[in-house]
Amino acid sequence: MDRTIETHIESGTAETSRPRRSLWRTGLLSLALLSLGFVIGRSTAPLSAPPGAVPTPTGSGSSPSDPSAAETVSVTRQATLEEVLQMARQGLQQLEQNIDDYTATMVKQERIGNTLREPETMNMKLQTRRVQDGQTVRPMRVYLHFSAPASMAGQEVIWSEGANDGKLIAHKGGLWNVMRASLKPDSFLAMTGNRYPITQIGMTNLVRKLIARGELDQQTASATVSITSGHRVGDRICNLIQVRHAEPNGRPDDFSLAEIAIDAERQIPLRYTAFGWPAEGTEAPLLESYTYLDVELNVGLTDQDFDPDNPAYNYP
Repeated sequence: MDRTIETHIESGTAETSRPRRSLWRTGLLSLALLSLGFVIGRSTAPLSAPPGAVPTPTGSGSSPSDPSAAETVSVTRQATLEEVLQMARQGLQQLEQNIDDYTATMVKQERIGNTLREPETMNMKLQTRRVQDGQTVRPMRVYLHFSAPASMAGQEVIWSEGANDGKLIAHKGGLWNVMRASLKPDSFLAMTGNRYPITQIGMTNLVRKLIARGELDQQTASATVSITSGHRVGDRICNLIQVRHAEPNGRPDDFSLAEIAIDAERQIPLRYTAFGWPAEGTEAPLLESYTYLDVELNVGLTDQDFDPDNPAYNYP
């Protein structure tokens, strides 16, 4: 496993205390390394949603709900995959051509193996990739600061395309914030507790993935689609797209129901939720849910926003 670790240990003033102090710190750093990853949190039982978050209710087979949704009239109609794909392609064009960067509060919940992890909340800064004439003229860059669950609070992660040999730079929060770690995004430690590497994070990657899945469904004609207007995600009015499969297709990304909430005004995805296939007499299990709250577009992020030495950050 390729990883680079930077440790900073101050020398003791008394010569006789150095061996004991060095041994203590070496042991502490070793323990920290074993527990460090991109999104590490050993608590997997979904206890409750993070404060202020609006994730899909844990274990629910129904659509996410918001108490404020009652204030908006919702209308549901049947649609076609081609109509939804056209919406997605227009949204992708909007993201690629008109959005340079954005900030958001992201809430994610994923099933890893047979275990549904508790929701994770993070503040996100993301610079989108810009490609011209086949060349990347603006790399994708990401900064994450975790606020929940408690086991991950204070953790920070930075990944910049084409920088640091392609590795992310992370540190733990709280008492474990004693070092930086550089990790390959798809390494074992970086993938601990994640379905996807950090290189696939963000709304643009999400829309690309949805388009690819939709085009496969078109080939098999195995999906039915509905669109509900007046759906809310946080304080944003959205169009809720629901895609249902009649039977399992055997693909790794298979689902019985997928829900995509598209901001009606800005045409960006604010939530994606997928449910697996239920056992007889049970609700459909939640596979993955990603929600973007308080999204601010084109805020003018700079190099400092993706620099671990930014004084506003807490990198050791």
